[in-house]
Amino acid sequence: MAINLDKYPRPTSFEGREDKEGLRILRRRIDKESGNYTFFNVKPLSPIIGAEIEGIDLSKPLSPELKEELNEALLEWKVIFFRDQKITSEQQIAFARNFGELEVHPFYQAPEDRSEEVVQFHRNQKNPGFENVWHHDVSFREKPAKAAVLRLIEAPPVGGDTIWADMGAAYDNLPEKVKEKIDKLQAIHDFTPSFSHLLSPEELVKYQKKFPAVAHPVVRTHPETGRKVLFVNPSFTTRIIGIDKQESEELLNFLFRQAHIPEYQVRFHWEPNSIAFWDNRATQHYAVSDYFPYKRIVERVTIAGDRPY
Repeated sequence: MAINLDKYPRPTSFEGREDKEGLRILRRRIDKESGNYTFFNVKPLSPIIGAEIEGIDLSKPLSPELKEELNEALLEWKVIFFRDQKITSEQQIAFARNFGELEVHPFYQAPEDRSEEVVQFHRNQKNPGFENVWHHDVSFREKPAKAAVLRLIEAPPVGGDTIWADMGAAYDNLPEKVKEKIDKLQAIHDFTPSFSHLLSPEELVKYQKKFPAVAHPVVRTHPETGRKVLFVNPSFTTRIIGIDKQESEELLNFLFRQAHIPEYQVRFHWEPNSIAFWDNRATQHYAVSDYFPYKRIVERVTIAGDRPY
């Protein structure tokens, strides 16, 4: 159901300029100037989101200074990429632990020869998966993930890209009337729509008790940059609290579509030994399922986060 844009009209100006078709507010950061990096080179893949980091070896331990610069790059670009990193699963875990405690996914089992924090996505024609929908990882948790590190194991000969969207930019460009509407609203996040098909009825009841639906702000404040970020996604957000069902559906559908806008996106083409490291608080992502009957194998470790506010 489409939202009634007469109810939520476009703004008449952006930063003092007359509104024109296609004009967007595009900012990488709002809390400080862009970073100056001494330990690596930054190759932007879009103006505001996504950059390749060149000149470091992730198989080696990070110095405190390098760790700090990488965190700054992550905050600035929201998702950073590394090419030609031939590292093991254990080295991937060690890299991720530089940025926080790791968490275990409640619904995916680690491969037998991997640590419990590792999730492997082995997708092919027989097991196509369902990650081709925009989502924040595990937003159904009371404390959704802070970030994630994804390592390519095997790529298809063509296709299999991943897209990330900057949800701070998505918020910036909302009509002012929509911002006023949603700034103090909360929405329900629930794993059931996306993961119930993996569970028996008995298991579903068990997991719903362990991970009950949780309320998060529709607009969260990034804890490190202070930026307002749109924090609803079609995988886990089921309704907005405090408004009627029809308006909730209309408004959510409108907000979900903001991730679809190309100006807020970066698309990454995977190559052997590629790694992506993204800020789950600031982005949503979408795994493009266009490579069947070929297979695509990746491994992910996830860094635990805090409760959105």
